[in-house]
Amino acid sequence: MEVSIIKIGNSKGFRLSKTILERYNITDKVEMILENEQIVLRPIAKPREGWDKAFQKMHENGDDQLLLNDVFEDENFDEWK
Repeated sequence: MEVSIIKIGNSKGFRLSKTILERYNITDKVEMILENEQIVLRPIAKPREGWDKAFQKMHENGDDQLLLNDVFEDENFDEWK
């Protein structure tokens, strides 16, 4: 695909169509990789996106219970004073 380089203030850049942005899930930023005389643009994943909904679902299913007790039976809090 050929795109034109355009002037943006004192810099230059190019525009990506809405279709491309949606198809590759590009929102605010991309990672730019320079390799083998090529420029590769990669969407930046948001690794924690959707966690709030997943945590809510875990809570509704009762899957958010502790697997270990907070305090062990043999723990001595006097050591910490």
